[in-house]
Amino acid sequence: MPFDPAKDKLLKQWRCDETGLIVSINQYADGQPKVQIGPRILKKQDGSDRAPVKAGRLSIEDLLWLYDIIDEVREELESLVRPE
Repeated sequence: MPFDPAKDKLLKQWRCDETGLIVSINQYADGQPKVQIGPRILKKQDGSDRAPVKAGRLSIEDLLWLYDIIDEVREELESLVRPE
């Protein structure tokens, strides 16, 4: 079965203002919601957003930000996941 973008849902998203890293909870069709780390959206000189790029390797700033939000991400994911 090929990927269908219409079935891919963004449920919640966090963005690090300092590094542009995005962490999100996504769900495809009726599957379980899952956490995605990346992409990274950097700012242009004029302040507008550039095109998304791969998250790549995480810096200490990325890691500290992820550490700060991880409990919120976990709680949100737990509230969305169906019991098995």
